[in-house]
Amino acid sequence: MALYEHVFLARQDLSQQQVDALVEHYKDVVSSHGGSVGRVENWGLKSLTYRVKKNRKAYYTLMDLDCPPAALNEMERQMGLSEDVLRFLTVKVDKHEEGASAMMQKREERSDRGGFGDRDRGDRGPRSFGDRDRGDRGPRSFGDREGGDRGPRRPREGVEGGAE
Repeated sequence: MALYEHVFLARQDLSQQQVDALVEHYKDVVSSHGGSVGRVENWGLKSLTYRVKKNRKAYYTLMDLDCPPAALNEMERQMGLSEDVLRFLTVKVDKHEEGASAMMQKREERSDRGGFGDRDRGDRGPRSFGDRDRGDRGPRSFGDREGGDRGPRRPREGVEGGAE
């Protein structure tokens, strides 16, 4: 049997108990077709980047599946018919990851690299911001030539003081 990671998004107006009932329903679908569901993580109600079927938020849930493709197809078919499921994504994996997923880990555990200020710029030296700190160029002047860089200005016709 193949290993899959499956994430689905449920509508924002469901309760957590209804989302758990959906998970149990899809577990039954997978197990009735000869598969099994391993880890199930409820990531909670999160904001969506853009509206999906008039929803601004959704309940995210991750399921680790060990099932034949027929079981996965049946579960995805039923999710596509359900009005409670907004989106779903299934990814085939070589092995399931141990422990909590990246979404469930605390921010401190995930940020091993440090902040932006901690990064080494190597041999590039400090960052300069435009010509503000450069002393090799004088101040900009826009009115030093007659008419600027487009030549002398002509008066506009039809404007008061412009037509003679």
